[in-house]
Amino acid sequence: MLRENINDLIALATVAEERSFTRAAARLNVSQSALSHTIKGLETRLGLRLLTRTTRSVAPTLEGEDLLATLTPCFEKIEARLEALNEACDRPTGTVRIVAVEYAIESLLWPKLSPVLKDYPSVNLEFVVDYGYTDLASSQCDAGVRYGDQVSDGMISMRIGPEERMVCVGTPQYFEVNGIPQTPQDLGDHRCVNLRLSNHGALYAWEFEDEKGDEIRVKVRGQTCFNTINLVLRAALDGHGLALVPERLAADHLAAGALQTCLDSYSPYFPGFHLYYPSRLRSSSAFQVVLDALHERG
Repeated sequence: MLRENINDLIALATVAEERSFTRAAARLNVSQSALSHTIKGLETRLGLRLLTRTTRSVAPTLEGEDLLATLTPCFEKIEARLEALNEACDRPTGTVRIVAVEYAIESLLWPKLSPVLKDYPSVNLEFVVDYGYTDLASSQCDAGVRYGDQVSDGMISMRIGPEERMVCVGTPQYFEVNGIPQTPQDLGDHRCVNLRLSNHGALYAWEFEDEKGDEIRVKVRGQTCFNTINLVLRAALDGHGLALVPERLAADHLAAGALQTCLDSYSPYFPGFHLYYPSRLRSSSAFQVVLDALHERG
């Protein structure tokens, strides 16, 4: 009964509000005769007279006023909700969870996305720090960040940062006392700050490249070990040995002379950070805002 009558009830409310069949018909984009027929049909089904018609105006009867007292607030709530939904379509809304290493969050994600939060107050961001190759589905994350050559098959990948390289750094005082290694193999004679990988718990083997482009991997030793690269850098600054860190992370300390590099000829550039996410992901308005903000241009 309600589904059959909903359009008729809307017609009744419109006529009552306009106090005119002519104006109501124009508003509803129907003919005046069709509107009159609709109201008569509704009155017949209900067995009530809902409108009083005169030559100059139309007014609800007592029964009509009683029905409209219930209908009008409901229609207003529905209309307000529909308007809110329409506004939500125009205003990006939602939560985006991104998993990445701390360095990527601090150096790329946060600087680019912080202004977005101010421009789009209905967009929420959650960052998950993880040095492992996180499975997005199991971690309930929408996207992850890895170096470009480490993105898994079946994922959409988007570059979000410049090329990177890892550099071996130490304090001037350390090099003065312990000398400067000339080849990656010389690192066996030096104290080094280790990084433990969270995905399988092993120590990170330092990666270099010789003049032919062949990979050189070196396991180093030292008194200290951390599972975040920021603390590895901190230990190197405090003189606890050499560290292999992203060059951009150490840039300010290198410029200030607090750190120096070595083995530069063995430290090649490689693809920088890329955002990856499942190809099946339906892009929400909030996620699209994130993509637009992170896209590396040029």
